[in-house]
Amino acid sequence: MKRLISAILTAAMAFGSLCLDGCSAKDENRLIMATNATFPPYEYKDENGDLAGIDIEIGQAIAEKLGKELEIKDLSKFDDVIDDVESGKYDFGMAGLTVNEERMTRVSFSNTYAKGIQVVIVKSDSDFSSFKEFYSGFDSEGIPLSIKEGIKIGVQKDTTGDSYSSNALLNWGFGEENVRRYDSGDDAVRALLADEVTAVIIDNEPAKSFVDSYEGLKILDGAYADEDYAIIVAKENNELLGKINNAIAELEKDGTLKKIVDKYIK
Repeated sequence: MKRLISAILTAAMAFGSLCLDGCSAKDENRLIMATNATFPPYEYKDENGDLAGIDIEIGQAIAEKLGKELEIKDLSKFDDVIDDVESGKYDFGMAGLTVNEERMTRVSFSNTYAKGIQVVIVKSDSDFSSFKEFYSGFDSEGIPLSIKEGIKIGVQKDTTGDSYSSNALLNWGFGEENVRRYDSGDDAVRALLADEVTAVIIDNEPAKSFVDSYEGLKILDGAYADEDYAIIVAKENNELLGKINNAIAELEKDGTLKKIVDKYIK
């Protein structure tokens, strides 16, 4: 009998311990935002090591509109932002996230809060003046027929720059075999400076930050792709999605969104 009681008590204590770790009530006064702070000026760490950027400030403004305290989790990998919001680990994600069909199968997107374009960075002494010069020919409808030998494109892994670049020629991509993936945009730019790749394809504003930070780089004329940035929430979290959309509308109406964007983008 003593052994039976001891076993029951042990099981009860183990269950109680599990509940302390995984069964506690969610803090209704707090929102947790996932980001990957390697994407200036949308999210990055300033000279003091503090999180800064457009998404950081807009996330804070949204939380204030909703009467919530904001906690921000800076994840080591960009793709973890989508994974962890999809799983419900965090309430929402902001990381310069572009709306696209593949991501829409996994998470829900808010209304757009910013526009972006993908551009191409090359070394300053490059002979290329347009990304179209990476192709060696076009058909009668202007679709690329082939890629010049030796062209290698650097991208941040799992971003839309990655998706566009690794696509087929028909969609102005360069194919998986000609794309080099890096954990951050900064790593991709360093690879460009080391002549490991021909060019880096990335969003325009981070591109400008990298060109300002490193000597010997330039941005080619013309956009490689146009994009819309939005916030992500888990598929089933329609209540939070509605509240975020309402907050975005209010912040746009009162001029807060423009004020934040203009602070970082001149």
